[in-house]
Amino acid sequence: MRSLSRCAKEVFSKSTLRDVRIVRQSFQISSKRRGTIAIFIKLTIEYDGKDFNGWQKQPNKLNIQGTIEQAIKSITGEDVELNASGRTDAGVHALGQVANFKIDSDFPIEKMAIAINSQLKKSIRIKKTEEVSQEFHSRYNCHSKTYQYVIDNSEQGSAIYRGLSYHVPQELDVEKMQKAVTYFVGEHDFSSFKSSGTSSKSSVRIIYDANVEKDGEKVKISLTGNGFLYNMVRIISGTLVEVGLNNIEPEDIPKIIEAKNRQMAGKTLPPQGLFLMKVEYN
Repeated sequence: MRSLSRCAKEVFSKSTLRDVRIVRQSFQISSKRRGTIAIFIKLTIEYDGKDFNGWQKQPNKLNIQGTIEQAIKSITGEDVELNASGRTDAGVHALGQVANFKIDSDFPIEKMAIAINSQLKKSIRIKKTEEVSQEFHSRYNCHSKTYQYVIDNSEQGSAIYRGLSYHVPQELDVEKMQKAVTYFVGEHDFSSFKSSGTSSKSSVRIIYDANVEKDGEKVKISLTGNGFLYNMVRIISGTLVEVGLNNIEPEDIPKIIEAKNRQMAGKTLPPQGLFLMKVEYN
């Protein structure tokens, strides 16, 4: 009950001690009713991935999924299984990851985000909680995802943002990159842009939108699609960097796509520049 008391003080910090006792009693009543009530919850999550070994649970490794599941257990007393829209790799960040889970108690949805956050590291934040139908699944119901890769194109790099971007000291030709990125839009076989170890049977994906923008000394590559292969965004970004360095011409992109040959594309850029920006549903 000690952790429950701490949580109650965090969530209801403006309540009187009498109110806190009432809240504690409501949790106890809720726990007695488990098995008769099922609530399905959708989370929108932001995290700094640099200290984590990716999203997926792994034994003896700090991961985002397991950390959040433990936080949920600490406030509900229930073991839960988070279903995410996708698994981000070690070092990759998110501004809009989505996950869903079920609990068998009537914990107030409007208090859940602040309650979970009170049990989490500051590098993970639950931005929003919503009650959804039993049929909702963060991965299978996903219509599109948007990723962004951030390049620090300053000459000396950044001490502050080094964990949130990839440093390229040579000046990039952004106009060429902007032309090249348009060739990725549409339905293509992206075999040239996937790493070995991809479990997907098909390499065909649809890119709905793709753009490159210059924001001060940063160059931002954004891709929205119905799905992405293993390291696909990081390889496309690496290829666009080669375009910006004048090692690949924009007009070569269709040839690289058609080749279906990983050796034709650019290198896989490191994870710290990659952000999962948002996940959209019909």
